[in-house]
Amino acid sequence: MDIRAFKFSIGAGVGLACLLMTAVASAAGHPRGTFAGRVSDAAQQPVGGAIVTVENLRLRRSTTVYTDRRGWFEMPPLETDTYFVRVRRIGFQDAERARVELTPGTVRLDIPLADETDRRAVAWQLPASRWLPLLLAELPNDQLREEFTRQCTYCHQQGNWATRVQRSDADWQKIFKLMARMGGVISPDLRERLPGAFNRAYADDNYLPALVPPDFVPPPGPTGEAAAAVITEWDLGHEASMQHDLTVHPDGSIYSVDTNQDALYRLDPRTSERKVWPVPRGTSPLGGVFAGVGTILAPNSNSHVAPHSLQVAPDGSIWTTLCLGNKIGRFDPATETWTIIELEEGLYPHTLRFDQKGRVWYTLAVSNHIGMIDPASGLRETIRLPARSWSQAIALRLAPAVLWLSNYISIADQAAGAGEGVNLPIPYGIDIAPDGGVWFSQLNERRIGRLDPDTHAIEMIETPFSGPRRLRFDSKGNLWIAGFSSALIARYAPGTGQFTSWKLPIEGVETPYALNVDRNTDTVWICGTNSDSLISFDPASEAFTVYPLPTRVTYTREIDFDDAGGVWASNSNFPTWQIEASGPKVLRLQPGGAARRANTAARLSANFVTGQPHR
Repeated sequence: MDIRAFKFSIGAGVGLACLLMTAVASAAGHPRGTFAGRVSDAAQQPVGGAIVTVENLRLRRSTTVYTDRRGWFEMPPLETDTYFVRVRRIGFQDAERARVELTPGTVRLDIPLADETDRRAVAWQLPASRWLPLLLAELPNDQLREEFTRQCTYCHQQGNWATRVQRSDADWQKIFKLMARMGGVISPDLRERLPGAFNRAYADDNYLPALVPPDFVPPPGPTGEAAAAVITEWDLGHEASMQHDLTVHPDGSIYSVDTNQDALYRLDPRTSERKVWPVPRGTSPLGGVFAGVGTILAPNSNSHVAPHSLQVAPDGSIWTTLCLGNKIGRFDPATETWTIIELEEGLYPHTLRFDQKGRVWYTLAVSNHIGMIDPASGLRETIRLPARSWSQAIALRLAPAVLWLSNYISIADQAAGAGEGVNLPIPYGIDIAPDGGVWFSQLNERRIGRLDPDTHAIEMIETPFSGPRRLRFDSKGNLWIAGFSSALIARYAPGTGQFTSWKLPIEGVETPYALNVDRNTDTVWICGTNSDSLISFDPASEAFTVYPLPTRVTYTREIDFDDAGGVWASNSNFPTWQIEASGPKVLRLQPGGAARRANTAARLSANFVTGQPHR
């Protein structure tokens, strides 16, 4: 079957492109310097594990390192410019310095931290993962706890500052109805119990003794490779944006999709230049194909097609799922033109991957399908996946009819009142095995599966853990899976059918949205979605390393790698305003090494300081 596609040209003639350029430093010969110094407490004792961030406001870029056990830190070389400096450590008050000038050489910054004596303030410094157990403790059984964790953390952290608000029962029920329209469907029993559970868990007299007891000890700082890491964050978009997934292009640029504003962004990490293109909407209304059934959008959302997942094709083009528009988009970076493919079957294209033959495979989350497009031949296929029950199967087959009916009869009010219903399978993550097999997860069903790309034969496999979400293969053909509501990662060996799992080393409750495998080393990188962290796992030693991230409320959904060993993710908490500084970011984590840390300590302890004097 030929692809029916619409092509749009982005250029001056049609005026569809919107260019956002950041003032950038000249690439060659621009003077550089670095910040280095020591962080200490009121008694002049070193503060190890402090997060030191310097923000270049002109470039909208922040760079972060950690202090070592002696309180020393050193930034990598940066452009000479004006910076905002912030230092934070749980148990201390944040220290900030505005308009600090970086000149060539090394600028010494010695920064004292004052103890935080307000127990409430200390508790609010803790990540959401430390708060969520308080709510789960108010629920009577593990089944309800797992249901809440899986269904109520789809889009944002649970336990962050914005979710800890005391509300009336009526206001809580209104929120549950809105979340149901986003796909967070919960049982009547859980809906009835949650208002009281929220209000009890996050009352001052409950969380203070639980989180900040008299013998409270702040969590330890990063160690090993994490202690010498460098984290760079770029603001991307604005307060109404939602940078969902990202991908690293072979040319070194980073592409990210703004789901709320129907836009594709490109970031050049070398210059901090940003560029943005609107995704063509065609005739899709606000809310896309789901507008008539009352799909909830953020008040500042302008989402008609909602780009969601993206990948680089073998020819260098960018392919993205347009989940609300029920389309697939292809963007050619060379010509800056779009090709939009209307889907004839299936609902809500979600995550996509390319196979070894250049075909793109994608999950269809609402209709329980896998789709395939072969760009070379134009062939398209849609394969229905097994449902676990007759009620699921009937609901899935009725979904297209409901959408068709919504074009003629308004059923948004009925949808707004729905807070319960059939729990659908939701095909979610997808990846391609070395033998070409297409593997996928069913998030709500504790199942993964394999689709034969030639015969379409399907094998379903039960997982011994809940919430299998995104998944990836390593270089040896093992499948790694993020257990979203079970706070673990698992390895599945297709040859033996054996699962092996490891609990994540996060205090509290973690909800790993995704993982990816660096196939150069087979290191597994995991989204610390509820703990403001990225986590690495070495399968050989079975050792985890936790990298605390500098921005509070960092909800990561996808991970990718650059050729220099950098680990990339985007902060896509939804609603966006819950993120510290109220805007999305993309981030790069560069793992540290013993050589860099030893060099820093030697230079600073010897008072090797040039440029401006000690401040």
